[in-house]
Amino acid sequence: MWVDHFDGRWLVQTQSNRFPEFLKGLAGGVATSIYWRPRDKAASTAPEWVWGEKVTERFLVQENGASFWIDFDSGYSSGIFLDQRLNRRRVGESAKPEQRILNTFAYTGGFSVMAARSGATTTTADLSKTYLNWTWDNFSANGLDSGAHFGVKGDAIEWMQAFAKKGRTFHGIVLDPPTFSRNKKATFSTDNDYADLAGLAASITEPGGWILCCANTHRLHPRQFEKDVVSGIRRKGRVVESVESLPMPSEFHCDDYLKSLWVVVG
Repeated sequence: MWVDHFDGRWLVQTQSNRFPEFLKGLAGGVATSIYWRPRDKAASTAPEWVWGEKVTERFLVQENGASFWIDFDSGYSSGIFLDQRLNRRRVGESAKPEQRILNTFAYTGGFSVMAARSGATTTTADLSKTYLNWTWDNFSANGLDSGAHFGVKGDAIEWMQAFAKKGRTFHGIVLDPPTFSRNKKATFSTDNDYADLAGLAASITEPGGWILCCANTHRLHPRQFEKDVVSGIRRKGRVVESVESLPMPSEFHCDDYLKSLWVVVG
């Protein structure tokens, strides 16, 4: 069972197809609403209301001083992944005014918001126009001018390849790809292809810049993940100045599925 707490609204996911009724007895004074769905990765339907106030429209939540829109009617994902909270904070602390930050596989642009709040100029890449528009809504919620930033719709790998050809570089890059993806030209798997992805990112990273490498996978061991990242960067002729393994938030203590590395490239 997993419970995401969005400012009093609980989004519950379970492995079983039955809601755990005992949660209603725990919600008083803590939650105002409970929504639930089975944790089926193929599911694209909105969660079901089971208790408390009904959430009839999207709402804002605050994290690390920033505001983000949450929408329970949006399907499998509701706006931000809470297990990335500390990584979003790290990006916000590391981005500097006038730096260029690239956020790939960006979803609703949480990393872009944090970098932009620190004064950086962001480029946000995602396949979905819906999520790019959601990104700009998140910018507006934080008083940020989306017109001063860039959004590119399409395959993030193809965009990075295009940036490399044009000689366009960045001071920081966020890599948070899906575990598996496929387009007309190729497939991508975090377990098999991350070295190439990290190398591509390194080819457009400024000397002394950083890459946040994330992999959401149970099968890939942390040591193998680091080995893949480092080897991919070195194959591009770049120097790995430092590698730091970043922990998940403390409430995610049962399963270290999310691997995160902060890599500084020379």
